[in-house]
Amino acid sequence: MTYASQSAWRTIQQQLPPAYRLTPETEPTEEWWEHEGHRIHLDTYRNADAPVKVLLFHGVGTNGRQMTTILGHPLAERGYETIAIDMPTYGITEVAPGALVTYDDWVRIGSALIEKERDGRPIVLYGLSAGGMETFHVASLNAQRGGGVAGIVGMTFLDQSSAQVRRETAFDPITGMLGATLMKLLAMTPLRRLRVPMRWVSKMRTLVNNRAAKKACYADKTSAGNNVSIAFLDSYLNYTAPLTPAAFDLCPVLLTQPAADRWTPLHLSTPFLEQVTKVSVKTVLLDNAGHYPLEQPGLDQMVDAIDAFCTRVGQE
Repeated sequence: MTYASQSAWRTIQQQLPPAYRLTPETEPTEEWWEHEGHRIHLDTYRNADAPVKVLLFHGVGTNGRQMTTILGHPLAERGYETIAIDMPTYGITEVAPGALVTYDDWVRIGSALIEKERDGRPIVLYGLSAGGMETFHVASLNAQRGGGVAGIVGMTFLDQSSAQVRRETAFDPITGMLGATLMKLLAMTPLRRLRVPMRWVSKMRTLVNNRAAKKACYADKTSAGNNVSIAFLDSYLNYTAPLTPAAFDLCPVLLTQPAADRWTPLHLSTPFLEQVTKVSVKTVLLDNAGHYPLEQPGLDQMVDAIDAFCTRVGQE
């Protein structure tokens, strides 16, 4: 399968402003990366003259093509090279036979992608939803392995060790309070391979603030309509980061927070970012935008803020 032959993302992008909808002339190049048995899909806008590369990570309700529409293509239009990845079990990446994919795998793959794409130019990581904290985890792991990135941008930074974060982002407060412990226990049994709809355990109903868009997203089995394993949920909820926020000194951090986000509002990211004191941390609010932003002026504000951030870190 390729996105050229998939209709789900085309239905979803109809909810975006016309300027953000891809056409046959503006669609990205689809590449495949063979890594640890997976056939990983990449949406790319290659540009050898670009001063900065931006790697785009989706969350647990989106995929790489949805990152391309809202950010990959707009940044490419401004002269950046962008690469949007489908992590295994999402998008159209082909999972290695028999593999039981975990969030730890996503972090390792993100670090490996940095090394694959490293060519001397600065690399900036962007992540939406769960992908926001993933940028922090990936940058931390990559630094431990001798690499480094120029900056990280998150749509949110969710610390899953926080009881408040778990309670407010899960399907309901009870799921939030008991979920991590239950997933850890189940992950030690044969049920670890059991796959459940992500919308059953998370507040996926608030992914977008538009009813038609939510229906389209739920219908997409490669993004919001996806099922995930107990093992993945356990690893995501109980992941131990390579660096604490207080020790993070690798690169500047930008939070592009949708102002109308009903899933992960600003107050859930603030406690984590307040602990990041060794590097520059900036927050930009995206007016009128939902968790997966479809609305103006938030979309333009996001692109402008990330463009300015990339320009700044690319010159440092």
